[in-house]
Amino acid sequence: MSTLLDEPETKTDHGGGDDDEPLVAHYAMKVLITDAYVFGTPLTALCGETFVPSRDPENLPVCPKCQAMIDEMYGD
Repeated sequence: MSTLLDEPETKTDHGGGDDDEPLVAHYAMKVLITDAYVFGTPLTALCGETFVPSRDPENLPVCPKCQAMIDEMYGD
């Protein structure tokens, strides 16, 4: 089965002043991730968060909202 989602990508600071918010890895559409990395264009995560991927998501916790939606979609 094919999926439109890729491995979690990272959230970056939006400059909104909420420095308390920890960085988390989000799920986003796979077809958009490469362009977002190369051109710095924002992505919208499954949970609705907008971010520009710029870090390796391997060492970050997955966004709980994204994970809940993945679990719901794939019955996990």
